[in-house]
Amino acid sequence: MAPSDHYPRDLIGYGARPPHAGWPHEARVAVSIVLNYEEGGEYCVLHGDAHSESVLTDVGADPLENARNLNVESIFEYGSRVGFWEIMRILRERRVDATVCAVGMALERNPEAAAAIAESGFEVACHGQRWIDYQSVAEDVERADMLRNIEVITRLTGQRPLGWYTGRPGPNTRRLVVETGGFLYDSDAYNDDLPYWVRVGGRPHLVVPYSFDSNDSRLQRGGDFATGEDFFTYCRDAFDWLYRLGSEGRPRMMTVGLHARIIGRPGRIGALVRLLDHMQRHEGVWLCKREAIARHWTLHHPA
Repeated sequence: MAPSDHYPRDLIGYGARPPHAGWPHEARVAVSIVLNYEEGGEYCVLHGDAHSESVLTDVGADPLENARNLNVESIFEYGSRVGFWEIMRILRERRVDATVCAVGMALERNPEAAAAIAESGFEVACHGQRWIDYQSVAEDVERADMLRNIEVITRLTGQRPLGWYTGRPGPNTRRLVVETGGFLYDSDAYNDDLPYWVRVGGRPHLVVPYSFDSNDSRLQRGGDFATGEDFFTYCRDAFDWLYRLGSEGRPRMMTVGLHARIIGRPGRIGALVRLLDHMQRHEGVWLCKREAIARHWTLHHPA
């Protein structure tokens, strides 16, 4: 393929001239805390799947074909039974505005958690009807799952979701989000520290990038984080650098990704507390929902 030919990737972005974000109250950095609620929507033969889950678990097991993995199931259950409640308590005590990315099937299996999310005032974004890899899922199935995810969140929390994040998207995901309509943004991207616009089917569409690096999944994905301290140190350093850029007149955004079964464990959750304390000791930090970031960008940096 010649460089002049159509190439579906954007390797340039804002380049050397990123826009000034102009965050509210002249904030130096916008910080988005995201709690992914997935427990009960993962791969499991009880859900009609052909194998068990193998991603983001403490045991790192290969998927079992046509069989339950009771250890993996139990690890996920810790997230919904214990970790979720601890994280919610910490966020509420510190009055942190956050986004919950909710898997529809998981939310349906825990009405008490759904009620707590609704009562919290947090944004609830779609995280897919299932927490599975949609790479090879048929388009009509993915579309039906998308509509079901919207319906479940709206019914259980009382708010129509405005954000989308699959996490394991397929080639049709973003187009289906745009075609479905009603969304302010999606976050299936990791390629910038600022929101940006793309065109999908001729329509402008906002992307609010997510993060796999300042994410507790690194405590299990690849094993490069061994302790909560590793998570805290990395996220603190990322925050400090972005705060420095904001102090120099180049404000950015930061995403911190959380999972109840991961950071919610007793040996790790203290790292989340220390991180929030560190951020809240600084002036000019906008701890906000992703919806708020999307609305700000749409208003001040229109397509």
